[in-house]
Amino acid sequence: MAQTRTGFMAKRETFSERANRKFKLMGRYWQLYLMVLPPIVTTFIWHYIPLYGVLIGFKEFDSNLGILGSPWAGFKHFQWFIERPSFYDIVWNTLRISLYSFATFPCAIIFALMINELRSKKFKKTVQMISYMPHFISTVVVCAMVHMFFNASTGIVNKAIEALGGERVEFLYRTDMFDHLYVWSGVWQGLGWGTIIYLANLANVSPDLIEAARIDGASRWDVVIHINIPTILPTVVIMLILRVGSLLGVGFEKVFLLQTQRNIAASRVISTYVYELTLGAGGSTIYWDTSAAIGLFNSLINLVLIIITNTIARKFSEVTLW
Repeated sequence: MAQTRTGFMAKRETFSERANRKFKLMGRYWQLYLMVLPPIVTTFIWHYIPLYGVLIGFKEFDSNLGILGSPWAGFKHFQWFIERPSFYDIVWNTLRISLYSFATFPCAIIFALMINELRSKKFKKTVQMISYMPHFISTVVVCAMVHMFFNASTGIVNKAIEALGGERVEFLYRTDMFDHLYVWSGVWQGLGWGTIIYLANLANVSPDLIEAARIDGASRWDVVIHINIPTILPTVVIMLILRVGSLLGVGFEKVFLLQTQRNIAASRVISTYVYELTLGAGGSTIYWDTSAAIGLFNSLINLVLIIITNTIARKFSEVTLW
């Protein structure tokens, strides 16, 4: 017992010494920790304190009584949403559009590899600048452009189709066209910006390694397959995990701006449905608790997906979020 206690005290002293050493390092580099303090405080204020509002989803919320004063409802609002006739359609629309939006993920990787292979630095910079520009266009403007280009009567796309002998297509009103308009306008807008992180990784590839591969007879395709892709693979895995974590997080603004009464069967997603229950219903307090429950339901599914993806990544690679 004496030896055990002595060993325990030794471990305790070692831990204490380690803690003291860390505090001394923090005191020595206090300026660096002071620089990190503002984003930590900002993140805590805007991302952790609002978690208190999650309680609304479990209560019969009454603005006069407040969150704590409102009576408990348990899982009533979750059950109400799941039992809705439109539940499966809404979840399916959200899942379908989000999965289709994964087109931006491989497109950015392929485009980065293609830009990296350009030999003319001037042409390479020009391509990068042109591809980055749409990212700085607001979502409202992008949706306005989609409405202008694909309008059934005045849109340039329909005019081109008609000039080639075809018939005009009502792109904005057909349910089978909504996904394509949403996704590929997003690809156009975010393609160049999505390549930045991959191009930064590719810039770290040693020229000596590429030169040695070419001396050994490797073609440009071999360099891409055996050097460039393995270089960006850890970043690809991290970005994939983060992307899966927001699988059901289809953005509200763009869907809402492209939504019409005739394509609502394909464009009603979780975020727009929450809007319909709150602001779309005139801001009635009857629906605030239900909307909070639906939002929490969405976040929990995303959390489960990111944990599953991270677990799979840990089994097949050494790159994970945690």
